[in-house]
Amino acid sequence: MMTPLMLPSAQLRGDRIARLNLLAAAAMLAMASLLLILFQLFSLQASLQRNLQIQADMLAPAAAQAMRQDNRLAAQQLLAPFAAAPHVRQAILYSPYGTPFARYARSSNDAVPAVPRNGMHLDYLDGSAAVLTALPGGGALYLRASLAPLYASLAQFAAFTLLVCLCAFGLTYLMVRRTRTAAQHAESHLHYLAHVDPVTQLPNRHEFNDALAYALARADRQDSSVGLLLLDLDNFKVVNDTLGHHCGDQLLKLVSDRLVAILRGTDIICRIGGDEFVVIVEPADDASEMASVARKILAVLAAPFDLEGHQLYVSASIGVSLYPFDAQDVATLTRNADTAMYHAKHQGKNRYAVFKAEMELRAQRRLRMEANLRKALQNEELYLHYQPQIDLRSGRIVGVEALIRWNCRDMGQLSPAEFIPVAEESGIIVDLGRWVLQSACRQAALWCKAGLLDSLEHVAVNLSACQARDPGLMDDIRAILDETQLPHGLLELEITEGVLMDNVHANVELMRRLQEAGIHLSIDDFGTGYSSMSYLQRLPIDQLKIDRSFVHDLPGEGEAIVTAIIAMAHSLHLKVVAEGVETLQQVEFLRKADCDNVQGFFFARPMTAAQLTALLLERRDWSTRTILPA
Repeated sequence: MMTPLMLPSAQLRGDRIARLNLLAAAAMLAMASLLLILFQLFSLQASLQRNLQIQADMLAPAAAQAMRQDNRLAAQQLLAPFAAAPHVRQAILYSPYGTPFARYARSSNDAVPAVPRNGMHLDYLDGSAAVLTALPGGGALYLRASLAPLYASLAQFAAFTLLVCLCAFGLTYLMVRRTRTAAQHAESHLHYLAHVDPVTQLPNRHEFNDALAYALARADRQDSSVGLLLLDLDNFKVVNDTLGHHCGDQLLKLVSDRLVAILRGTDIICRIGGDEFVVIVEPADDASEMASVARKILAVLAAPFDLEGHQLYVSASIGVSLYPFDAQDVATLTRNADTAMYHAKHQGKNRYAVFKAEMELRAQRRLRMEANLRKALQNEELYLHYQPQIDLRSGRIVGVEALIRWNCRDMGQLSPAEFIPVAEESGIIVDLGRWVLQSACRQAALWCKAGLLDSLEHVAVNLSACQARDPGLMDDIRAILDETQLPHGLLELEITEGVLMDNVHANVELMRRLQEAGIHLSIDDFGTGYSSMSYLQRLPIDQLKIDRSFVHDLPGEGEAIVTAIIAMAHSLHLKVVAEGVETLQQVEFLRKADCDNVQGFFFARPMTAAQLTALLLERRDWSTRTILPA
């Protein structure tokens, strides 16, 4: 299994920023230290010059008097106290003629300057500071001091400043390091959130895209192939709806654990959606190897899952695609695996399908169909056909079923078996069903006003699963019946047994509300949805329609089932309609089995409203077609 790692680019970028911050801090501290040292140098220099000038000014009056009295001894005694000032290296008293009158030197090596300059002067090369001050009445006093004390004080200050600077840099380093550590933890957590699925701890869709792109690039370098398996758990929504999302998450974790346990360590497993997983297999030699992996996955998922006292069975639909044979990039490879997975799901689930080019053509056709279906209502491409239902006893038409038809401008005539599933999957079926109900009721109202429905008991309209779940269904039905003024008792709604059993409690409540509104109810395709007899006894229904698959086997294998359904329905005081009747032998058997009504090509194919209007005006008696000739 792929272990999510910190993105190298992000980590290197963070380390580079941390180093730049430290360098910037070091440069700023060094600059500040240098400025402080220079400031200290100028301060010490000014202090030394000020002291020399003060000393010169203090000696000037006495030196001038000694010079006027020509008292060399007094002048020499005046300069002698400089011996106690270690920083003063030389003191010279010049006569008005420029010759030395008295002199003090700390060292015999200190020569008398030939022509000293007037004022204050610093000589950093010589390491001294000198001042020449004119005396009242003529002459001058020259003092020269060493810069060694200044350098010593400056060195102490520089050492202290650098120590402070190093301490500050150390604190800065610790703060940057601590900040970087916290940032790394935050980056790791963000990477986890961005790349790891929190439920299964598997890589998520983002990480899957990166991993698949890397695998394809490596396959190109090594001239190998990559296999992709896309898994979608079948009927996972039922687990969430019945046991709750908490149990659903636990089930996903158990599924991921099984997948990790059976696949190779080099295989990459990711969860990319609610109940979707993908497996990247590399290298993948051919489609047969991928099929073997798919069978292994189906086998390991076949065992039941123990979850909070429940034993759950989970199956999966798997789509397989292979790089570079089925696609040349990540997006196409993933889309092809998704196409193959939906093909497997439509084939009955709990199986796998290997991608083929014709699957893509079917998927594109489905997308075109969905796009055109959304425009079909506005373009008036939809219309209704009606198929009569015949009473086997009287031979009269007692009902009609409204059947939708679609002549698409772009794709031509399309079968309901092809576009109705697309409408249900895309959610368009709600608008479509509302249009069918409104159109059928309007037409039935016209027949009723024309007096053509005197022998008819109902006009049947199919109700889809999405419509049954639509909270606005009852309001739509009431609004349509009020608009068309169709008697409520003439409308019959058909709901398939599979839809009914999908959410029994909610559908029973819906059917009770419909019955209270005076609308007839019928269970369509009975025998295919595994109805519970206890539920059937409580359902507020008026009629059962035997599925055409049982009628097709008449007479023969279907006799026992059809006979049992008719007997059970009559015991519950329900009428029975057999659909898909195509032969006289089927009609004869159903008549003897006491079936109430029949519907099928043997009597009439679905027809337009105009054709049915003509048939109703004819008031034909079909009884001659319900009995075998002698």
